[in-house]
Amino acid sequence: MTYEIRLSVLSPVAEGQKLAMPGHAPLSLAERLDTLENKTVYLVDTGYGGSAKFMVQLQMWFEKNMPTVKTVRKRKSGHVFMEDEASSILWNEIKEKGDAVVLGVAG
Repeated sequence: MTYEIRLSVLSPVAEGQKLAMPGHAPLSLAERLDTLENKTVYLVDTGYGGSAKFMVQLQMWFEKNMPTVKTVRKRKSGHVFMEDEASSILWNEIKEKGDAVVLGVAG
C-alpha cells in the first residue's frame, strides 16, 4: 500500500488583517518584529494538554539557539479563551515588559 503525505501550511503573514468577535470591535494583529535578538518573549502556557511541556521545550530551544532572547514562562489562569482578572494582569505585564508572546495551546 502506498501513502502520500500532504501538508497544508498557513502563511504567518497576517499584517493588515482584522480579527473580530461578534459584538466586539475588530482588532489588528501586532506588527511583526524584525528580530528577536535582545528581546523578551513571553511563553504563555494555557494549561491545555501538553502546553506546559511544550513551553519548557521551547524555552530550552531559545536558550540553546538564541541565547540573547530572554524568555519568561507564565501560566494563564482560567479557561484558555476566557478572560478573568488574573489574565488581564498577565496581558498588562506582557504589554509593559515583553516584546513578543507565544500563546501555547497543545493537544
